[in-house]
Amino acid sequence: MHEMSIAMAVVEQVEESAGPAGAGAVEAVHLEVGELAGVVPEALAFCFELVCAGTALEGAELVTETVPGRARCGPCAAEWAVGMPPDLLCPQCGGVRAELLAGRELRITAVRRADGPAYAPANQEG
Repeated sequence: MHEMSIAMAVVEQVEESAGPAGAGAVEAVHLEVGELAGVVPEALAFCFELVCAGTALEGAELVTETVPGRARCGPCAAEWAVGMPPDLLCPQCGGVRAELLAGRELRITAVRRADGPAYAPANQEG
């Protein structure tokens, strides 16, 4: 289950962003999860809760926002929602050279701590 390794990476990044002095307890972590990222949100939430035990994130809420898959046709530049499973055939011209624009994201967008405003950790990749 790769959701466990994702949850571990999220906790590690949030803890690193607290800095050497540490910070208050984390109340919530917000993630963008692309519908094409192959992540099961319920499994990720379960793993996140397990990984947070005994850390500054213990009891934190995991808030996920699903990012729909979108593509653009190379030949005609039409854009469309690809859905799941993804349909990469252009609905306008039938072209097969589609570029994925969105839907593979996996990024921490904000962290809310008990002692301050929400912020986005540095050095995160999606």
